[in-house]
Amino acid sequence: MSNIKIESKRKNELVIELQAYLQDELDLEVGQFDADFLLDFMVKKIGPAIYNQALNDALKVFESKMMDVSDGIYEIEKDE
Repeated sequence: MSNIKIESKRKNELVIELQAYLQDELDLEVGQFDADFLLDFMVKKIGPAIYNQALNDALKVFESKMMDVSDGIYEIEKDE
């Protein structure tokens, strides 16, 4: 898997949200550079687990839909 890429504008939004969270919840004031660095670390360490879970969730939905298609095909099958 390649590194998880976050679009620049969205990353800036996440940095601001992270700064606000740290301030509100932990009473910790963190500058933009430090918050950006922390976000990079979190994405690197936690991102793959979240990504893999999302893939597993998507696979379950896909498998369910494929079963629906398979069932639908059997329903319209003609007797010989």
